[in-house]
Amino acid sequence: MTSPVAPAAQSFRVFLVDDHAVFRSGVRTELGHEADMEIVGEAGGVAEAVAGIDASRPDVVLLDVHMPDGGGVAVLGRIAPGPVCLALSVSDAAEDVIAVIRAGARGYVTKTISGTELADAVRRVAGGDAVFSPRLAGFVLDSFTGRSSVPEPPLDPELDSLTPRELEVLRLLARGYTYREIAEELVISVKTVETHASNVLRKTQQSNRNALTRWAHRRRID
Repeated sequence: MTSPVAPAAQSFRVFLVDDHAVFRSGVRTELGHEADMEIVGEAGGVAEAVAGIDASRPDVVLLDVHMPDGGGVAVLGRIAPGPVCLALSVSDAAEDVIAVIRAGARGYVTKTISGTELADAVRRVAGGDAVFSPRLAGFVLDSFTGRSSVPEPPLDPELDSLTPRELEVLRLLARGYTYREIAEELVISVKTVETHASNVLRKTQQSNRNALTRWAHRRRID
C-alpha cells in the first residue's frame, strides 16, 4: 500500500525595502534562518523598490516608512496589486501608522521586534492576518472609529480628480522628466503621455508645466 504524499510546506517569498543597507543585511540574516522563507530582492529607495517588487513578485514586502525619496506610502501607491505589505519602521508615531495602513499596508511593526517575531509576523500577514506591534493597533482602531487625535488630510478636489495613471505622470513631470522619459518609465507611448499631461493641466487648472511643477511641489508630490 502506497503511503500518502505529505503536502509541501508553504514557502514565503520576501522583498526588503529599507534605505539602510546594514539593517537590510540584518533582516536578511535573521529571515535566512527560516526554512520557509526566501529573500527574493531588496531595495533602498522608492523607484528601485517598485521595479524590484514588480520583477520578483514576492508574497510579502517588508517596507520601511521613511526614506529620502518618499517612503512606504509612495511605494504602496505605485506597486501593482499582489504582494502583502508589512511596514517595518523605527517610528511608532500614530500619524505614520495610520498613513501607511490607509495606503494599503496589512500591518505595522517596529524595528525593536526580534527575528523570531518578525518571521511570525511575515507568516501571519501572508495568511491574511493584520499584525501590529503592541499599542500600535490602538491607533488604527481609533482612526477608523473616529476617536483618533490625528487630523484627517485636508480635502483636495483637484488632486482627488486625477486618475492613478495621471498621478504617476504628474509625479514624473514634477521630477523634471521629459515626455519621452515618462513614456519609457511607464511603458506607454509619448502620445499617451501628452494626453495624460493635458488632462492633468486641465484638472489642476494650471496654465503650463512650470506652474504645474510648483503646484505639485506645494503638495509634496515628487
